[in-house]
Amino acid sequence: MSYKSMLTILTDPAEVAEVLGAAIPLAAEAGAHLDVLCLGIDRTQTGYYFAGATALMHDETIAQAQAEAAAIEAAARSELGRHDLTWGVDALVAQSASVTGLVARRARFADLVILPKPYGPGRYSDAPVVVESAMFQGQAPVLVLADGVPLTATPQKVVVAWNESAEAMTAVRRALPLLKSADMVSICIVAPERHASDASDPGAELSRMLSRHGVKVEVTILAQTLSRVSEVIARHVDDIAADMLVMGAYGHSRFREAILGGATRNMLEHATVPVFMAH
Repeated sequence: MSYKSMLTILTDPAEVAEVLGAAIPLAAEAGAHLDVLCLGIDRTQTGYYFAGATALMHDETIAQAQAEAAAIEAAARSELGRHDLTWGVDALVAQSASVTGLVARRARFADLVILPKPYGPGRYSDAPVVVESAMFQGQAPVLVLADGVPLTATPQKVVVAWNESAEAMTAVRRALPLLKSADMVSICIVAPERHASDASDPGAELSRMLSRHGVKVEVTILAQTLSRVSEVIARHVDDIAADMLVMGAYGHSRFREAILGGATRNMLEHATVPVFMAH
């Protein structure tokens, strides 16, 4: 398995340089086609005129979204044109309510979706929706970048957050091309007695499976010495100077099909390295 169709979705002109600076080398290394969706979003969330609104106001919000999409597209084409790889660019305008369906349809046909960090100062409220839609509705693995941290096309050290869940197993399978190229993969298990108390050798089965793929593996067992499991994993990532974290994405939902659960959101909010996630 390899990544031959990659996708990135840009909703902010300020993110173009950093996101494409990561996506282009990764696509070039894999010999993949890179699609870029430049999305201008009308954030008034109106499919109708609310009380007191005028047609002029509605036209202005659409025009602003169109201008954003055009600016993102121009910057993306300029950057992509300087590199030797196959790529495609689409510029679309959508209202906030339709972002989920649009992103899911595009992500469904991608081997890997590369996205900017959805949380932090200056982020729009629809940034997490893009990540959630790609993973939960689009069923695609997502690589979320970390602010100011370069993404290496072939990460040398990778941490796998392992708890024997179906989501974690899905993430491992989807990340195999990256794991196989790494110099070292650390299977990180926090408080293993919570996941499989009958396992005398936690992580052994996953270690054997990955080793048969040629992955260089070591298993690290950690006690939960901090209040959150995500904090323990993040500290391990820093301790070994890892280049990437692989983890299952967990969600819950009341009003949408799925939204990021607290542990997943906390990990993304504080991530200091790119995070590869799948559900």
